[in-house]
Amino acid sequence: MRTRQGRFSAFVFAVAIAAGSAPTFIRAQTAPPAQRSATALRDSLKATLGFLASFDRGVDADYAHGDPLIYSAPSYTKLGAAVGGITSPDVGIAKGQGRYGDALQFRKKNTQALFYRASVNSGYRPRNWSGTLSFWLNVSPDTDLDGYTDPLQLTDKTYNNAAIWVDFTRDDKPRHFRLGVFGDSAAWSKGLSSDQDPFFNQRTVVVTQPPFARGQWTHVAIAFSGIGSDSGGTAKLYLNGQPVGTASGIKEPFTWEPFLATIRLGVNYTGLFDELSIYSRALTDAEVDALYRLDGGAATLLK
Repeated sequence: MRTRQGRFSAFVFAVAIAAGSAPTFIRAQTAPPAQRSATALRDSLKATLGFLASFDRGVDADYAHGDPLIYSAPSYTKLGAAVGGITSPDVGIAKGQGRYGDALQFRKKNTQALFYRASVNSGYRPRNWSGTLSFWLNVSPDTDLDGYTDPLQLTDKTYNNAAIWVDFTRDDKPRHFRLGVFGDSAAWSKGLSSDQDPFFNQRTVVVTQPPFARGQWTHVAIAFSGIGSDSGGTAKLYLNGQPVGTASGIKEPFTWEPFLATIRLGVNYTGLFDELSIYSRALTDAEVDALYRLDGGAATLLK
């Protein structure tokens, strides 16, 4: 029996050589399905990438659909005084300390405005806007932070008026990590403080035991869809590739003044920040997990 199998295998191999195309067919059939899936996920991430700041080549974006420059201003109420580059002596590039390569480091509590232009780079649309935000943090919230801290904010006004953000709370022990997505405040705010506003608290996604720690990188992703639509949008928060909460029924208008719209980095933040990337649609759970696990980080999508 072993002899017959050997002869048959030899015959098949001879036919494959003669046919020419058969070896390619055999390789395709025997490629691991998981490997093919990973390739497809990587391709989908690359196709939807709209903005990337890896901080491996400095502070300006590696890739951008809009303005790639980073800007500084005394505050977000004084954007008219913005200049290109980083002006704070307490913010800079930390060589070799990133999740991949270098990172952006906030050595002290950051009280200046530091931002990229948002209107084009974020893919913003006033109607039916969708996208995904992704970045990495290395911080010990309970020991490194002072007051409410927003590692990332997208808005042209404030955190509760046409804004997408994540923050660490001030008084909780441990500090909670939250996602907020709020349209125009005129459509929902009753003039109450955020802590006392039932709508604000119901809309906010809260993680009471977040996994952040100094010396440890944590991946954060926000996938949102249908913002500014009549049917209502949704926004999902992910930590280390896993979904941890969703805000839904986001029906209020989401109106930006394009020149004032900013991607705000490190509002009151102290710690390391790396690999900010933005995608043109809401990534799936599998795509976010693939992004979290991407060997070499989002910068490899440009190769």
